[in-house]
Amino acid sequence: MPELPEVETTRRGIAPALEGSQIKELRVRERRLRWPVPDGLEGRLRGQPVLSVVRRAKYLLLETPAGCAMVHLGMSGSMRIVPPDEQPEKHDHFDIVTDRGEIVRFNDPRRFGSLLWTGAQPETHPLLAELGPEPLSDEFNGVYLWQSARRRRVAIKQHIMNSHVVVGVGNIYASEALFRAGINPKRAAGRISRQRMQKLCDAIKAVLSEAIEVGGTTLRDYRGGDGKPGYFRQRLNVYERGGEPCRVCATPVSRIIQGQRATYYCKTCQRQ
Repeated sequence: MPELPEVETTRRGIAPALEGSQIKELRVRERRLRWPVPDGLEGRLRGQPVLSVVRRAKYLLLETPAGCAMVHLGMSGSMRIVPPDEQPEKHDHFDIVTDRGEIVRFNDPRRFGSLLWTGAQPETHPLLAELGPEPLSDEFNGVYLWQSARRRRVAIKQHIMNSHVVVGVGNIYASEALFRAGINPKRAAGRISRQRMQKLCDAIKAVLSEAIEVGGTTLRDYRGGDGKPGYFRQRLNVYERGGEPCRVCATPVSRIIQGQRATYYCKTCQRQ
């Protein structure tokens, strides 16, 4: 599933084609995504200049004077720039065609992605209004993370994956950040000291920043806005390395299930 680094990589890939251009046409071939593509959206977007392409959590926001198109990549979605003569394939569900002749194409085999519209400020939309801070922002820091966990018994991995606490820390990057911080993913969030929460906050920022710089993580079918895979997989210390030796101490990496998701960690490096 595309996580924050993959979505940010996608944003950086498609923004040059969209920002400053005018939407000539929206071609919707499949409206049955996670939520149906709104009727009449083609008319709303036609002729609209794209003021900016920004990211909030895992949503891509295409801002125009008339409103904002909200794109989510879902479980298997991608957006990329394609040549004007490239014919759409089975899972290519919509194209954004600009007045400069460039095409941004949305592909999603599982159809869990979405294309929505709001005429109001996007931060007031129900899908965005209750989200926590961005992990790479100044608002997200060790003090905030420590205070958010006070007296909470939930496991720390579940805590940092809660989008009401902080957005965009998905399964891959939660496991990797906890490894770097030396924190056991099963430890209760409320039992972690302020100093260690600062270390975890720093690890989250570092892992996400490094992943963005190399284009995210391709485990299966993710591709960035330029159609290339992400290369952070080569830097993974624990994720999907169950049974393999820890890169630091050689202890076999453990795999457990937390919240119906696989968790990977080193029992030696992450004792507490």
